[in-house]
Amino acid sequence: MYRESTTGADAGWSVAGVKLESRFLLGSASYPSPQALSGSIRASGTQVVTVGLKRVLAAQESDGFIAALRETLETCGARLLPNTAGCYSARDAIEMAHMARELYQTHWVKLEVIGEEHTLQPDPVELVEAARVLVREGFVVWPYCTDDLLTCRRLLDAGCEVLMPWGAPIGSGQGLLNPFALRTLRERLPDATLIVDAGLGTPSHAAQAMEMGFDAVLLCSAVSRSRDPVEMARAFALAIEAGRRAWRAGAIAKHDRAIPSTPTGAKSQNPRPCV
Repeated sequence: MYRESTTGADAGWSVAGVKLESRFLLGSASYPSPQALSGSIRASGTQVVTVGLKRVLAAQESDGFIAALRETLETCGARLLPNTAGCYSARDAIEMAHMARELYQTHWVKLEVIGEEHTLQPDPVELVEAARVLVREGFVVWPYCTDDLLTCRRLLDAGCEVLMPWGAPIGSGQGLLNPFALRTLRERLPDATLIVDAGLGTPSHAAQAMEMGFDAVLLCSAVSRSRDPVEMARAFALAIEAGRRAWRAGAIAKHDRAIPSTPTGAKSQNPRPCV
């Protein structure tokens, strides 16, 4: 099992008083086998795994995926983050969140309220309304949202402790389509916990998000639909650590012209003799 080192200044992060070390959050859908799901969770080193309540309710008792998920979470000590995937209104999402709390005995919920079927883009109005209600009712709300700054501010005002802006539409594998908007979120909301969620396809996309200073990355399809989910989970874990370390180290500024790495403006006072 991989887990990022917590030495030095980067000793982890927290949500609602719960300390986390891994900055890799993983989804549990679309794996080719229960073994691939279990192996991917272990290889990722994740401490937070999302699950769609609608899928669980539709599953039979013999569903090997649900059994594998429960067993792996118990042995790895990871937390479950139920989501309201498939909801298209605040009312449905609120109802689903309450069902998840009863079923899993957790007040954490990943809030999804979809407004458009083609892109699966979150509905900002319904999302904020659902967040307000759920926060008042004691939930720790992790809203899946767009990269719109004003919507994100409204979600923070509603009491959300985490924001999860998309990189691209769910499952599209396109990476970070609007780096400017994501950088703006990080700059304008310096104290918020920001997690890039959805649309990532390769480990380099995750590294890019972490290099921007995002706190974590959540993904599913990029691992579950890859040729080798376990190896891809390990690759993403390494990329996320690399991106985080790069952000902490501080990248050099971009320039329009070449800047020599070795100074050439002055002659050496002690030139090396010719041989």
